[in-house]
Amino acid sequence: MRTATLGPAERAQALAAMAERELDVLVVGAGVVGAGTALDAVTRGLSTGIVEARDWASGTSSRSSKLIHGGLRYLEMLDFALVREALKERGLLLERIAPHLVKPVPFLYPLQHKAWERLYAGSGVALYDTMSMSRGHGRGLPMHRHLSRKQALRVAPCMKKEALVGALQYYDAQMDDARYVAMMVRTAAAYGAKAANRARVTGFLREGERVVGARVQDVEGGGEYEIRARQVVNATGVWTDDTQAMVGSRGQFHVRSSKGIHLVVPKDRINSTTGLILRTEKSVLFVIPWGRHWIVGTTDTDWDLDKAHPAASSADIDYLLEHVNTVLAVPLTRDDVQGVYAGLRPLLAGESDATSKLSREHTVAHPVPGLVVVAGGKYTTYRVMAKDAVDEAVHGLDQRVADCVTEDIPLIGAEGYKALWNARARIAARTGLHVVRVEHLLNRYGSLAEELLDLIANDPALGAPLQAADDYLRAEVVYAASHEGARHLDDVLTRRTRISIETFDRGTRSARECAELMAKVLGWDKDQIEREVEHYEKRVEAERESQRQPDDLTADAARLGAPDIVPL
Repeated sequence: MRTATLGPAERAQALAAMAERELDVLVVGAGVVGAGTALDAVTRGLSTGIVEARDWASGTSSRSSKLIHGGLRYLEMLDFALVREALKERGLLLERIAPHLVKPVPFLYPLQHKAWERLYAGSGVALYDTMSMSRGHGRGLPMHRHLSRKQALRVAPCMKKEALVGALQYYDAQMDDARYVAMMVRTAAAYGAKAANRARVTGFLREGERVVGARVQDVEGGGEYEIRARQVVNATGVWTDDTQAMVGSRGQFHVRSSKGIHLVVPKDRINSTTGLILRTEKSVLFVIPWGRHWIVGTTDTDWDLDKAHPAASSADIDYLLEHVNTVLAVPLTRDDVQGVYAGLRPLLAGESDATSKLSREHTVAHPVPGLVVVAGGKYTTYRVMAKDAVDEAVHGLDQRVADCVTEDIPLIGAEGYKALWNARARIAARTGLHVVRVEHLLNRYGSLAEELLDLIANDPALGAPLQAADDYLRAEVVYAASHEGARHLDDVLTRRTRISIETFDRGTRSARECAELMAKVLGWDKDQIEREVEHYEKRVEAERESQRQPDDLTADAARLGAPDIVPL
């Protein structure tokens, strides 16, 4: 079973190794596109490094709708090529690349008009399924079906009777976006890539016009490294323009930020066995099953304020509640909202009329020798973006390089997952864990769950759930710090787990227990434990305060009231 450990020692070794010898490719940014680019490059046989200023997926890639989808609404725009590409990727992720992380999810589309809407929407969904099957990667999902109003209310009793005359039900897929990225970084490391988070690029190394590497600050240790590389890939998403400014070149395109917010509510607040997709005057609204919760989203508004911590305002929350309540028989209130998160979509904006159309499609450019820029796109098609970025980098390497192979490279944890899933009852009996706990581990770590079970075998206390967040085991906190690169409490509560959005206290009641578990791995003393807990509590309070503000400006100011860096 292939694996990789991204603990404190491995991080230090990776930084030292990247500075010691010139790389073929250095990737800047470890969101889904950056992580995918590192995996693509290293599996072509290229020496590869990846650095991230904060944590894996700490930007857009941990704050999405958690969907892997073909883009059903893009059919209405007649963007068949984008839908076809996304459906192929959806199938690959479900069936081959990450069956342990990507799962089918049903959606109900309520019809509000009789014959014509059923014909119109039904034709679109039928085409969607047909395009998926025609690519040979649609077998993992059921076909759509038409429902009468009575049938629809049977699967979604939460809906008002007058909100629909019938419905369509179809399938897409979902994953935990931050966990997916962390697993992909570890997969790249398993094939030989050097990876370091909390390592910020402060400038690029130049020889004449050519970019030959980057200056990287160790945000944790305070040292600075010069990492040389034959090609550097800028995969920094909504920070693309800021990163480009370091080389002083005028970009061929710009990236505009669009804010989307999501609400997380308990499962019992919406009585349904299926997700919902609803039309609004601006876009679509999803109600997405999420374990013991629902995710309700999203919005789509311009954002030109702080990129690191986009804030959800009171107006954003009211907008989602108002729209979802138009179809719910029992309306949601503010008191039902357990968690709120906001993310920024990187949308392309060209400099001329010909390229100014904002798009979810991606672009790759080579603005100066030695530097490749990749931007735009959507989570589902990250692998295609990564392939295009590495293809562009290869042009500057002046050597024969193998073609992309990531279509056939499973993420770590995928190998043996299905066999372990079939044996979950026996694993439960062997370990003493409830079978539901074993299923939870398998669907988060795949076959790497065996590594967590080993931790529990060595220290049975780690097999207990966290006291204030009992969906998660204590072992998962230790494993996040020892194997997954978690450096701070926020990394664990926000991204390695989802405690920050899945509990009404937003993780504050779990903070001290988690910090004490991490301390043993990361060598924290009592003072550092206190700093971590205090920092997290201030972050939560700043977020709560921002969500009480009436608009973006006041929400942003409130969110910036919490410090960004945990002092060491």
